[in-house]
Amino acid sequence: VGKRAWAHGKACRHSSRHSGPRHWLCHIVRVFPPGGRGKKVLIVYAHQEPKSFNGSLKKVAVEELSKQGCTVTVSDLYSMNFEPRATRNDITGAPSNPDVFSYGIETHEAYKKKALTSDIFEEQRKVQEADLVIFQFPLYWFSVPAILKGWMDRVLCRGFAFDIPGFYDSGFLKGKLALLSLTTGGTAEMYTKDGVSGDFRYFLWPLQHGTLHFCGFKVLAPQISFGLDVSSEEERKVMLASWAQRLKSIWKEEPIHCTPPWYFQE
Repeated sequence: VGKRAWAHGKACRHSSRHSGPRHWLCHIVRVFPPGGRGKKVLIVYAHQEPKSFNGSLKKVAVEELSKQGCTVTVSDLYSMNFEPRATRNDITGAPSNPDVFSYGIETHEAYKKKALTSDIFEEQRKVQEADLVIFQFPLYWFSVPAILKGWMDRVLCRGFAFDIPGFYDSGFLKGKLALLSLTTGGTAEMYTKDGVSGDFRYFLWPLQHGTLHFCGFKVLAPQISFGLDVSSEEERKVMLASWAQRLKSIWKEEPIHCTPPWYFQE
């Protein structure tokens, strides 16, 4: 994607002047009515500072979705002091193979025996109850912060989120929606095919496709707030307003076509 993305084939609007940071609204909208009332939303939030722009985006989501009648739960990973390390301490009781520890095998067996630690079980319960999971985070090295990566590693275990077979369209979280809402320091122009960082869709591949879609989620288009390092206060207000506006019709949106062409050819 160059400087154009689309909703119903039209270029997406952005939040600032041509030379400033841009905030693309790249989503396709369904034609039937929304069903927000009664829906459950989980926001997995990964930022250290409540007064940060990520904190503001999270607050906007909680407020707007609550107005719609949604039940909104927030997992504030830093305030929870969530453990990001995937270790044998995640297993209660004796391992199935005491001689050689394999995290994937042992957590699979522990899930079947209800022998995972309580923090993992609690996050899995939140995911299982949610109709939509929003991940709110700043981009770190073209990926998620370590604490959020640890959440994915520990919570989305085999048996709960997927099996072999039982992944991608057959993943165990099928029927649920997922959305990445993230911020970048670099401008939108940096994240184009001709930009210094390459197309933003490239770094979305392992997150949206290799993680969320692998577990069966239907993935909504990302909400990317570009260029925070150079954005003005007014531009930030526009970004927040556009996020709130999008959330008003979030239940009408169609998921993206989570296949290689969406990331590398379109």
